[in-house]
Amino acid sequence: MEEKYVIGSYDTEQEAVSAVEQLKRDGYSQDDISVISKNRQEVDHITHETDTKAPEGAATGAATGGVLGGLGGVLAGLGTLAIPGIGPVIAAGPIVAGLSGAAAGAGVGGLAGALIGMGIPEDDAHRYHDEVNNGKILVLVDKAKRETLP
Repeated sequence: MEEKYVIGSYDTEQEAVSAVEQLKRDGYSQDDISVISKNRQEVDHITHETDTKAPEGAATGAATGGVLGGLGGVLAGLGTLAIPGIGPVIAAGPIVAGLSGAAAGAGVGGLAGALIGMGIPEDDAHRYHDEVNNGKILVLVDKAKRETLP
């Protein structure tokens, strides 16, 4: 079965910025690229550096268990969500709505559940969940959203 998403896991903001810029060069719209991290400053910096924007009207959840910083989001739809098994997570991009639904759905599934719901294989979804929990930054985009370049 062919993978539906391009997903990368990065240790640093600069690696994630480079990945987003490469996706844009490869024909993906900045509006279709999602970034997930436990660190709001990382997501703010990545989205600012790459001009990545979340869709207008994306759902935003409320974080529990602590304040993640007072920086205003540089994009509409920046979501601060309490994800079971991870805690507060910052997400930007189309994934915000999926994560908000997972967080609101009685806390069942968390990040892995949202990724599985998007069609990510279960083993991979759990690995990505663990990577975010351990401080990595995820960058993902739906392969079908790739634009044809001239």
